[in-house]
Parts: sequence; C-alpha cells; structure tokens
Amino acid sequence: MVGRHAWAASVVAATPGEHLLEIGCGAGQAAELVLRDVGSDRMLRAIDRSAVAIRKTAARCAHEIADGRLRVDELELAELTVAAGSFDGAWAMNVNAFWTRDPAPELDVLRRALRPQARLLLLWEPGPTTVGKLEPLAGHLAAAGFGSVEQLATDDGIVVRSRAPRT
Repeated sequence: MVGRHAWAASVVAATPGEHLLEIGCGAGQAAELVLRDVGSDRMLRAIDRSAVAIRKTAARCAHEIADGRLRVDELELAELTVAAGSFDGAWAMNVNAFWTRDPAPELDVLRRALRPQARLLLLWEPGPTTVGKLEPLAGHLAAAGFGSVEQLATDDGIVVRSRAPRT
C-alpha cells in the first residue's frame, strides 16, 4: 500500500458501525484500508469528480461494493445530495477545493450531511500545501458553523480537524 493512504486511514481511525464519507477517493486505496481494518459493519460512501478514479475504486473494492459496504459515485462534493445527518464522519486527502478558494458550497453540503458533532478531517501530504496556506481554512470552517478547529503538522502531512455544528 502507498504510505500516504495508510497514514490517512490511521488518522480517520474509523470504529465499527460508522457510516463515513470519503471526498476525493482517487483509486480507492484509503477506502480499501478503512473498510478492511475494523470489520463488516462499517459503511463508506466514496466520491470523486473523476470517472477514472471511480472506475479504479470500483475495481479495487469490488467485493466491498458487492457486499453493500461501499458506494462509489462520480460527483463533486457540492453536488452531493443525502439526508441530513447521514454520516458519522468525513475526510478528504489532498482536495484542493478546501484550500485554493472559499469552500463555502462544499462546507454547506457537509454541514447538512454530517451528524451533529461528527468529525471532519482534511488531510494534505507534505508538498505545496503548508500550514500557512491553510490559515484561511479555519475561518471558512468557523463561518460554516464547524467548531473545534485544530491544525496539526506531522512528518506525514497536515491534518485540519473540526466538528460539525451541534444542530
């Protein structure tokens, strides 16, 4: 496995019974690890705007899709339509929409899609994204009602953690 995906899965630290959302799933490496680690009662929805990425995820995780634990969809986060409070948590790794512009449309979708106080994890591996470049993200999260915003820089990358609004 690629090291960055194992790092992402360890940061997500999913627990049994959770229903999670992965934003920008790429070729499905992190999805595979997250679903493998805890057991059969975890559900994951993986989205990506790339048809190629979705095909790769579907091929890599065909068994998880067949047994109903994984759903993959080709769409942008801002296009996601789900019932309020559908997810116990969400994460994205190296998704530029969160740091290259105001992500208000995406955060609006997440505010509705996440259960109250659900965790949102935004991860970047080392590279062009730095803690300094992510400074505006804390303000965007707060403006969207997310709380407990915390930025952590590690040798493996940068994690921005926050919690969905209480209501």
